[in-house]
Amino acid sequence: MKRRVVVTGIGLVTPLGTGTEKTWDSLIRGQGGIGPITRFDASEFASQIAAEVKDFEPEKWFEKKQAKNLDLFVQYAIAAADLALADSGLSINESNCERVGVITGCGMGGLPTIEEYHEVMRNRGPRKITPFFIPRVIPNMPSGHISMRIGSKGPNLTQTTACAAGTHAVGEAYRHIVYGDCDIAFTGGTESVICPLAVGGFSAMKALSTRNDDPATASRPFDQGRDGFIIAEGSGILILEELEHAQQRGAKIYAEIIGYGQSSDAYHIAAPPENGEGAAHCMKMALRDAGIRPDQVDYINAHGTSTPLNDKCETTAIKTVFQDHAYKLAISSTKSMTGHMLGAAGGIEAAFTALTMHTGIIPPTANLHEPSKECDLDYVPLTAREANPQIALSNSFGFGGTNGVVVMKHFSE
Repeated sequence: MKRRVVVTGIGLVTPLGTGTEKTWDSLIRGQGGIGPITRFDASEFASQIAAEVKDFEPEKWFEKKQAKNLDLFVQYAIAAADLALADSGLSINESNCERVGVITGCGMGGLPTIEEYHEVMRNRGPRKITPFFIPRVIPNMPSGHISMRIGSKGPNLTQTTACAAGTHAVGEAYRHIVYGDCDIAFTGGTESVICPLAVGGFSAMKALSTRNDDPATASRPFDQGRDGFIIAEGSGILILEELEHAQQRGAKIYAEIIGYGQSSDAYHIAAPPENGEGAAHCMKMALRDAGIRPDQVDYINAHGTSTPLNDKCETTAIKTVFQDHAYKLAISSTKSMTGHMLGAAGGIEAAFTALTMHTGIIPPTANLHEPSKECDLDYVPLTAREANPQIALSNSFGFGGTNGVVVMKHFSE
């Protein structure tokens, strides 16, 4: 019999606020976290706006010296994991540590540190490079540090699949529990690359919004006026747990994960195929793994990047999978408020999907005033909706044509 997997803890560090309650409250009120870039002088860049984490206080989690040796993407993940652990009420000790895994996702790692120490090497020479340089930049450091912090000795992995990394991490963690490799998994995603190289690189691809005069409405998925995504940062960590293990300790359960799919477009390094074939195949795989029909799905937390191509192709893919039922689905893009957190996005959006299942409230798609003609589904525009959805998908699609979808349902015995 297939082992059942539930979400029992959530920790969020996002541009909407540090802490799950703060983030969720802003999200369902439709309040975004996008503004002018403050991390560096962006006046010469085509895109000068981002969704930065504004209220993070490292001293709450780290001594000053320790924080100095950790890139922000690692700090955010550790903080989110701590928040998730506190939320879950779990105790990790010698009796269970080998049954606890950590599987995280990250797209780009410590790019700001690479920028910093490239300049150090050029200006001051290689002997001035800190011995912490490599541990600060490699993408698996969040999972390593979380494991060391909590004392977990089970599977320890990192997915580096671009913007699908967080979703792939959640899906792989789910499977590790289903297969019996562990009973508990800390999972999700983290990213922090609001720096000149990343903003410059994405700008060169013409992927970012240039609505610099109106940051608050710049992320507008599915809208006629969308012109690119908003680079963002943060971390979302979920605690997944085998159902009986969770029930035996009286855990709070947010939602049950029931399916996972992954696929490749095999098409282009950055653009999805016009017919959304890869995304459609991935959603079908996830539904098949969950053992449910398309017409049983109530809600989709869309990838919804606010780029002209993604939103159109994702809509096409949804229509391919769900046929007439596509028009009965509630769909929203929470990136309209958080911006696009790249490798962290799937973890944060999986958390949002679990919270949607738990609260019965569907977050809105902010800034959707004029849907484009090819985006004609119900994207829950502007205002959150009380709907009590029972089954939901969380979609993520990344550069390189990599796709990930997780299926959740409202928990019942």
